Amino acid sequence: MSGHTENEITIAAPLDLVWNMTNDLENWPRLFSEYAEVEVLSREGDKTTFRLTMHPDDNGKVWSWVSERVTDRKGLAVQARRVETGPFQHMDIRWEYAEVPGGTRMHWTQDFAMKPEAPVDDKGMTVHINKNSRIQMELIRDKIEQRDRELRAAAVTAT
Repeated sequence: MSGHTENEITIAAPLDLVWNMTNDLENWPRLFSEYAEVEVLSREGDKTTFRLTMHPDDNGKVWSWVSERVTDRKGLAVQARRVETGPFQHMDIRWEYAEVPGGTRMHWTQDFAMKPEAPVDDKGMTVHINKNSRIQMELIRDKIEQRDRELRAAAVTAT
């Protein structure tokens, strides 16, 4: 048994802006509501190894882990995996981007399996990831669309 989720959203903003904002790891604590801190551990070409630290959960526990993320700007995709897996046996994530009428589609695929001793099983984590992905994607969409409006307004003012 393993878990699999797919979630997507269309963002009414240019692809370059969506790509740049969602791949600016140091800015993730301002882009996502769940992350308190990002620490970049190393960069080698298109591969970044980093530590993500979440805000405390309802029980006051702070979750943190190391991930690797490889960007493929030409292919409009990002492949990531947890290096420190925590409660997961494995966690693999793929982000894909596409220009679509009205903006940019961002699609997240997550494949994972929970360890037997994890506080939740694959089915429970699937429900959690689907719920949280929708929340985070809507926040990201709203922030990027706001930034796009600001950039367009500044461009009009400058002319």
